[in-house]
Amino acid sequence: MSEQSKIKDVELMNRLRSGDDFALKLIYDKYWNQLFMSAFNMLQDQQACEDVIQDIFINLWNKREQIEIRVSLKAYLFASTRYEVYRQVRLGSVRESIFDQVHERLESPSEYGNIEYKELLSQINSIVDKLSEKCKVVYKLSREEQLSHKEIANQLDISTKTVENHLNKALRQLRTSLGLF
Repeated sequence: MSEQSKIKDVELMNRLRSGDDFALKLIYDKYWNQLFMSAFNMLQDQQACEDVIQDIFINLWNKREQIEIRVSLKAYLFASTRYEVYRQVRLGSVRESIFDQVHERLESPSEYGNIEYKELLSQINSIVDKLSEKCKVVYKLSREEQLSHKEIANQLDISTKTVENHLNKALRQLRTSLGLF
């Protein structure tokens, strides 16, 4: 990302925070296609992707005064897209089988070799390390070992519902700590 592009995003966010709806339009025009393609690569459902991106921009506007962007606007929007896809999967709005593909894309450095991704992944790992021990173990078995809820439950001698609760807690903590939703 060029310094000029970065400054422009900072300026756009400052304008957005002060209530400039034209700044939202500029951000929308600049990132909509990229965010849509990112969501579509995960969901393969045009309407669901349009809904996801619309929710991202509604939240950006509604929470413009509280949002703290720690990496870059682009990284924030892409992370927001991924977590909104997670949310849609969790709510049952999209096929649940998509969930694993979504996380693979989030964790795959080969697809996201840029600096923003590396910073975001570092932040995620830091947040995961702060989870309770059981929650961290469940999250890592699910995401790093690619174990099913049933396999995790059997391995840890807990119920599948407890596994789901730990994963939901981990995702909720990630969203909160990253300033998403």
